[in-house]
Amino acid sequence: MSRPPLRHGEPPWPSSTDVVTRERAGWVPYPLHSFVLKVHSRCDLACDYCYMYRSADQGWRAQPRTMAPATVDRTALRIAEHLSAHGLTEAGVVLHGGEPLLAGDDALARTVRTLRAAVGPGVRLRFSLQTNGVRLTERRLDLCGELGVRIGVSVDGGRAAHDRHRRGADGRGSHARVRAALRLLAEEPYRPLFAALLCTIDLRNDPVRTYEELLVHRPPAVDFLLPLGHWRTPPPGLVPGARRTPYADWLWAVFERWYGAPSRETGVRLLDDLMALLLGAAPRTEALGLSPVRYAVVETDGSLAQDDTLRTAYDGAARTGLDVWRHSFDELLRHPGIAARQWGADALCATCRSCPLHRVCGGGHYANRYRPDTGFANPSVYCADLTALIGRVRGRLAADLADLNLTAALSTERA
Repeated sequence: MSRPPLRHGEPPWPSSTDVVTRERAGWVPYPLHSFVLKVHSRCDLACDYCYMYRSADQGWRAQPRTMAPATVDRTALRIAEHLSAHGLTEAGVVLHGGEPLLAGDDALARTVRTLRAAVGPGVRLRFSLQTNGVRLTERRLDLCGELGVRIGVSVDGGRAAHDRHRRGADGRGSHARVRAALRLLAEEPYRPLFAALLCTIDLRNDPVRTYEELLVHRPPAVDFLLPLGHWRTPPPGLVPGARRTPYADWLWAVFERWYGAPSRETGVRLLDDLMALLLGAAPRTEALGLSPVRYAVVETDGSLAQDDTLRTAYDGAARTGLDVWRHSFDELLRHPGIAARQWGADALCATCRSCPLHRVCGGGHYANRYRPDTGFANPSVYCADLTALIGRVRGRLAADLADLNLTAALSTERA
């Protein structure tokens, strides 16, 4: 179905009417299996590309700095209620921000213990913490080890690449402090806590050099993140509609270096997911594919939000009007913005549904689809780059599989 342009004052697609129609047709929501808790709403860095503080939505200014104990308690009960109602015995919890370590050790420990107590011994909660690394000390690593919290660290490569964007309010780069933290995290006894590195792509950085600078830290996995942008505000260096595909070129260079290594050096989640989808398997993240999105965001005041990268679209794009005090997570599942991301191909625009690659790219990240006139019912602003990257990786896999089949056939003949 095609969707007409929005009238003045009309909320972007999807709407509550779409949800009611889908439910009447037999749609049943998938339960949530991950929960992102904004335990602190402020940060100790001032990264110039931050979607939280430098986007159209400045709602963070009205949020409490920390999640109060009563809000943690209520959130824990809501999570326990949801998992119990759906018979789930395992779920993920991400301690997020802002910078979650600003919440303090006691608050983090209390949050983890409160949630585990609420769900009871029959449910396994997998905790992780996403940090800029500046405050990641040996003492805090000991605490995370005691609590069973794995750690992801944001780092954009070597010093020059990292400090171009990831600076404090005083203008000082953060790379030296992050590198010191990663030296601790990469070694025993802390290495089991190491989850991944997150790196936002900057086209000015050499892709192979960036990858190898990240490898220095011996990460178990790397997430390369496409910069957040959409049709109204395109990502840096991207001209929508142009023939150039700079982000595909960048990632292809990483792919050739990573895939061509004599042994596996680390996981690269975006590329791992891309190969999995091309080979018929399911992805592990939401960046690609059509798997239903099954996580919720809880703000410091207990309000329930959509993926907060939607802040880049317009003021209020991530808000739902729901909160843990008055609403269950089942009610959140029926919010139009949450529900639509469980509808697979049916939630894509007509252009994407007619494309043979949509089951692989999934229409691209939801935030990258926004246009003021049609909401999120559009291809990704990265459409050309995703098309080019998928084609190149598919060609490489097809050639390698053909070589394997030929080798196997020759071996059979000789036998």
